[in-house]
Amino acid sequence: MAKSGKVNLNRLRIVLAERDKTNRWLADELGVTEGTVSKWVTNTHQPSLETLYQISLIFKMDIRDLIESTFPKK
Repeated sequence: MAKSGKVNLNRLRIVLAERDKTNRWLADELGVTEGTVSKWVTNTHQPSLETLYQISLIFKMDIRDLIESTFPKK
């Protein structure tokens, strides 16, 4: 859980950084606003499962790698 008490549910910030991509790039790929992606990246709002699926296809990665695990590995 983040310091502010909100739960980080997605890993979009991490994935974008690992792939050296920007919020604007992802927004353009999905046809949404950069502000929408920013809300997802900061975990203020969450993308739908359908959107996460689209993102997984864009990045050619398992959808599960876009979501924080509820049971982190020990």
